[in-house]
Amino acid sequence: MKQIEVVAAVIKRGDEIFATQRGYGEFKDWWEFPGGKMESGESPQQALIREIKEELDADIAVGDLIQTVEWDYPNFHLTMHCFWCELTSKALHLNEHEAASWLTKTTLFSVKWLPADEIILKEIHDNL
Repeated sequence: MKQIEVVAAVIKRGDEIFATQRGYGEFKDWWEFPGGKMESGESPQQALIREIKEELDADIAVGDLIQTVEWDYPNFHLTMHCFWCELTSKALHLNEHEAASWLTKTTLFSVKWLPADEIILKEIHDNL
């Protein structure tokens, strides 16, 4: 089975976290934490900084690792390193996603999350 290693930014602002809605592919309209594939030679933190700049035109500070998720999708095995992050720039621009939202403890479970992202929701909920 194909193996894919990615990073995900759980961007926290006060008691809210930032989520994005996919605008393409098999999981179009599902929600996820922004991020993407690591490139050769990159640390997870370097990959996150690059991916958030590409996807959102934003700068972030990468904090602690929340969890590394292992998940089998039908066509590949995913390893996803999830980190707490904070914005260090004010503006966000959606370059790849069709929508985004700042979610709170009460709205965190109101969107349709990708299965791998869903695994860390309880820990995020408990930290909001």
